[in-house]
Amino acid sequence: MSEQTVEFQARIYVYDLQNCAREFGFKAGEAWEVGPVSSEEKAAIEKKYFPTLSARVLPEMLTEMLGSVIFKLSQQPAEKEMDMTHIRQRRLEYLVAYNPDRLRR
Repeated sequence: MSEQTVEFQARIYVYDLQNCAREFGFKAGEAWEVGPVSSEEKAAIEKKYFPTLSARVLPEMLTEMLGSVIFKLSQQPAEKEMDMTHIRQRRLEYLVAYNPDRLRR
């Protein structure tokens, strides 16, 4: 994947997040929590929160994709940078967004 492809994917992901927020009536103060997760964590988040939006990302591109999405959403980046060892050990392969205030009923 080239940088242009990662940037393009991030732009599409943010566009989908904005559409989803409009569709589900997010108020001005509501925001997405975005982070890298494993397939097990993704399933748990999708069970607990609604709506959620996920994208499968190559481990090599996960850090760059996360940074780009967070920048486009104007959120503060995580204090701790992820390295490939951390990504592989935790088997992170998805970028998942959810609103912690919107629990599934």
